Amino acid sequence: MCASDDPRDQRTRSGALLDLPEGRLLIDAPPELRIQLLREGVTALGGVWITHTHADHIHGIDDLRAFSAREPVTLWVPEMHRFELRTRFPYIFDPTVALQPGTTKPEFEVRAFRPLEPLPVLGTDIVPLPVPHGVTTVFGFRAGPLGYVTDGKSLPPATLAALEGVDTLVLNALWWGSPHPTHFNIEEALAAAAAVGAKRTYLVHMTHRVSHRELAGKLPPGVFPAYDGLSVEVG
Repeated sequence: MCASDDPRDQRTRSGALLDLPEGRLLIDAPPELRIQLLREGVTALGGVWITHTHADHIHGIDDLRAFSAREPVTLWVPEMHRFELRTRFPYIFDPTVALQPGTTKPEFEVRAFRPLEPLPVLGTDIVPLPVPHGVTTVFGFRAGPLGYVTDGKSLPPATLAALEGVDTLVLNALWWGSPHPTHFNIEEALAAAAAVGAKRTYLVHMTHRVSHRELAGKLPPGVFPAYDGLSVEVG
C-alpha cells in the first residue's frame, strides 16, 4: 500500500511495546526499530522478548545498544533459538569474538524460556506460546488478559487452551484468499480468533495487498486491523 494516502497503510515490520508494572517490554527488534522507537519517544526499556529469529523480527537488534550503555538489557529468548541468535550475531552473543577497541555493541543479559512454562517478566507472569511457522517455531505469549501471536500458521491445542479467557488478542494475517505455507491468511486468522473468543482481536503483519480502510470494512464485529503507532489499553 505504498501508494496509499492513508497513513495507516504506511507499514513497517511488526513489533510491539508493552507497558508492564516494572518497565516496558519490547516485542522483537524489526529492521525499522530505530525509526519506531524515535516515533514513539521511547527512552528506556525494561527488557526485550524475541519471538523468533527471522530477519524481519531481529535485524534491528544493533539499535538496542543505546539502551545498554549503562547496564545490559534483559533479553528473553526461546531456548531453541539461542544458538541461531549467537551464530547470526556473533559479535554480540559470542564471548570469544573480541570487540575492536574504541567501539561498542549491544549488551544483553540473555534469559532463555521454554514452551508453556510461565516466567516472571517485569512484574507480570508471561506464558510463552509456541506456534508453528513453517519449519520453525514462533513464541507468542499470554500476559494476563492479552494474547499475542505473530507469524503463526495455526494454534496448537495447548496454545489455544492457554489463550482461553483473554480479552485482547493479536494475530498475524497476511492477506485475503490464497493460503500461505507459514502464516495465517485473513480467513484463517478470523477462524483462529473465533476459536479463542477474545472480546477484541487486532490483526497485524498485513502485506501491501490489504488496505486498512477496505479491511476494516470487511472484518466482523470485535476484529480490527492494527496500524503503526496504534496504542491499546489492556486491563
